[in-house]
Amino acid sequence: MKPLRRIASRVTDVPGDVLSDAGWPGEARAAVGCAVLLLAASLTVDAGTHGLTLLRAAGSMALASLLLVVLLPPRVSAAPDLLIVQGLWVTRTVRMDRLAAISWPATGTSRRVILTDTEGGRAEVDLRVLTANPALWLRLEAGARASLQRGMPSPDTSDLARLSLYLDHETTRSVLKVSGLG
Repeated sequence: MKPLRRIASRVTDVPGDVLSDAGWPGEARAAVGCAVLLLAASLTVDAGTHGLTLLRAAGSMALASLLLVVLLPPRVSAAPDLLIVQGLWVTRTVRMDRLAAISWPATGTSRRVILTDTEGGRAEVDLRVLTANPALWLRLEAGARASLQRGMPSPDTSDLARLSLYLDHETTRSVLKVSGLG
């Protein structure tokens, strides 16, 4: 697993080849903003009603930090043959040219696609990230198709086909909506 981390860190330094989630900076700012607003509101209420103490201030900071951890989305990037999902504490890397499985549960309300590779890498990607970033999806799909041609993934490709149809449908619907036709 260590060689993949070194590859991922080198790849993220190359800005031309890496596609990233375009909406992530805005979502990260919103998460920080919500945490700061909660902290300011709780400190203001505590100062105005009970008097601000060190224990209450620490509790407010802990609550605001917890909100930040919950709201901050992972950053998704795709380099040639690599998918990198950077969470707050963990970075997961999947080799798209060596995919072992693509899983998107057909039942329930799962909004995550789970990717695993033959080297033991596993990453989860929110479906909204792929819907909002067609170039990221196309790179992921190209890697999955290349992996299929090499015979790497499991024989069941129904999840990839369903995911491709779903994302194509969502992209078409978005284009029609923006153009005023849908």
